[in-house]
Amino acid sequence: MAKNVKKLTLASKLARQGAVISPKTITKRENGSVGDIEDLVGGAAPSTGPLYFSPIQTRKQRLLNGEAIRKTSTKEEILTPSRVPQKKKRSFVDNNKIVALASGGAETPSIKTEAPIKKDTKPRIKKEVEPRKQKKVEEQVKMIEPQQKNEIDPLVNQEVVSPQSMWYRQLENIRSMRSLNAAPVDTMGCHQCADTTADFKTQRFHKLVALMLSSQTKDQTTYEAMTRLKARTLTPDSLKDMPIGELETLLHPVSFYKNKAKYLKQTTQILIDKYDSDIPNNVKELIALPGVGPKMAHICMAVAWDKLTGIGVDVHVHRISNRLGWLPRPTKEPEQTRVALESWLPSTLWAEVNHLFVGFGQTVCTPLKPNCGQCLNKDICPSAKVGVTPTKKKDR
Repeated sequence: MAKNVKKLTLASKLARQGAVISPKTITKRENGSVGDIEDLVGGAAPSTGPLYFSPIQTRKQRLLNGEAIRKTSTKEEILTPSRVPQKKKRSFVDNNKIVALASGGAETPSIKTEAPIKKDTKPRIKKEVEPRKQKKVEEQVKMIEPQQKNEIDPLVNQEVVSPQSMWYRQLENIRSMRSLNAAPVDTMGCHQCADTTADFKTQRFHKLVALMLSSQTKDQTTYEAMTRLKARTLTPDSLKDMPIGELETLLHPVSFYKNKAKYLKQTTQILIDKYDSDIPNNVKELIALPGVGPKMAHICMAVAWDKLTGIGVDVHVHRISNRLGWLPRPTKEPEQTRVALESWLPSTLWAEVNHLFVGFGQTVCTPLKPNCGQCLNKDICPSAKVGVTPTKKKDR
């Protein structure tokens, strides 16, 4: 009402001053009907009275004259400085309104309707895992996380005083991983290099030669070199008579093939002179041969004579034992590792540890980039948490 009073006062002042405001038709919707806000009676301005009428005066004047309030379909409105335009609201298109405007008819008020919200009346049923899929998932879990054996191995004393309290669980995990994937040592190790058609004495000689060549050399390279030597009838006598240059050619690309060729020639002569072309049957005499160390001697006793004399510690056994924490303190030499392992590890596991750790070191716990993410011991291995320092030693 305050705005209307202000307009009335302004209109009166303008009328007194003779300032005429051109009449404009403004409509406004009220109580469902449309009425004129400003009107000129008879279509012309009267001679007396103000030329501008407020909405209240206009409606009262019509009522006094007995005129009916005229309805109009025009909706026009002038924006005044005191009026802020309203924001346009998004509404749905009314087809009836479009047709009416196109034909020049009156506009019928349309009611804004909201789109009905579709409710999902369908009951939701929780789907259970199919038996086949569930069984398949369980099988995969068993392959990745093998169940630990509940039965205690009577041949192994698990209560030994070990530097690593989880040593037996780590060993079981390595057994599980080794059973899933074959390693080069399984098919090309020194025990696979002997000619099975030869006599036992010759087979023992083949295994000794393969061990001497395997030092700091990959199993595949050693196996290929042994194949070339056996093609020339590998015996102590044939190796003794073979020229050194020809032997070096057959051994290449074995690591340090020239030194190993020299050691083979010297060892062959000793075997012929002292052991009737056979190999020694004890560690002490095996170590006395040129080019034979403690690791080779213990492994040779196991694969050639089927005797357990100690743990054959190569670069893989040395590396993995330090990573797993099986040693009282870190060691730098394989012989130190062997002495530390034999001080607490049950002797029934000595022969198995070498074969397990060598294959595990070739496939998972590699020297430079160990695959700790796929290792079952990643949660109980101290080296998996702090990271493993790459070693410069050449892989076998």
